[in-house]
Amino acid sequence: MNHPAAIDTLVTHDLSKRFDNVVAVNKLNLSIRQGEIFGLLGPNAAGKSTSIRMLAGIIRPTAGSATILGMDLISEAEQIKQRIGYVAQHFGLYPELTVQENLSFYASLYGNHSHLDDLLEQYELAAFSRKRAGELSGGYKRRLSIACALSHDPALVFLDEPTAGIDPVTRKELWDVFYDLAAAGKTLFVTTHYMEEAERCDSLAFLSQGNIVAQGSPQQIKARPGDYQVWETDAPHSPGLTQALQALSCVQTLNRFGSSLRIITDAHCDPDMLRKAIQQHSPTPAMLEAATFNLEDVFITLTRGQNAP
Repeated sequence: MNHPAAIDTLVTHDLSKRFDNVVAVNKLNLSIRQGEIFGLLGPNAAGKSTSIRMLAGIIRPTAGSATILGMDLISEAEQIKQRIGYVAQHFGLYPELTVQENLSFYASLYGNHSHLDDLLEQYELAAFSRKRAGELSGGYKRRLSIACALSHDPALVFLDEPTAGIDPVTRKELWDVFYDLAAAGKTLFVTTHYMEEAERCDSLAFLSQGNIVAQGSPQQIKARPGDYQVWETDAPHSPGLTQALQALSCVQTLNRFGSSLRIITDAHCDPDMLRKAIQQHSPTPAMLEAATFNLEDVFITLTRGQNAP
């Protein structure tokens, strides 16, 4: 099937949401293309779910505007809902109904029953069609949620942490499905906490306390932190070393990966200061060398200081 040249599926301009005196999302500006897998990342309480709920028409924005599939988010909300799918963060289906009954019910909301058997086969649910949804494993519950969201063949699908709590094999299988959907011209808007999944997206935005702090392709975001430098040492873990490094004003954060410690500093930090701290507090001789940013380095650096409630 031939698809038209990529166009903007979703565009927001200063989209904001306030709950009483709390600004949950502040001036969200996004431009997402047709057939793109877009990832929104952020710590807990960063505003990810609020953003999706606004864009899906579940809650009304406080300020700003958005155009989705060429339609206005506010004045054409009902028309938009007919063209989008939404997979909530938590299992939102009817546990007492069977797999088939859940899928048929969601399809009936849109008057579309034409390809339900195909969805059951595609998501490996055919063998469980008569099983109650509440009795499915976590992975198959997520498969059913995605199948229900696709029952009316939407052009844009919102997936709020779609693989949370799922084993790596099932997660990989679901991402294969996401790639197939994008290749077919559908646009996917995904929130996730997994850095490995962020690398799979075409474009990303990092959200911190309701504000976008980084945006672009994974490669662009990793190249972004010009104000910071990453260093790596093989010094073994030592509380004294941790305290000594954290006491240096140029050190922003420490992140240990097994036997390697990654030290994120200001761009102009003197590496001799780091070497001195390592020599004084490492029980064994250790090297220090410059490293390149990975997505987790950028994520931690740009969102540090935001605590989950």
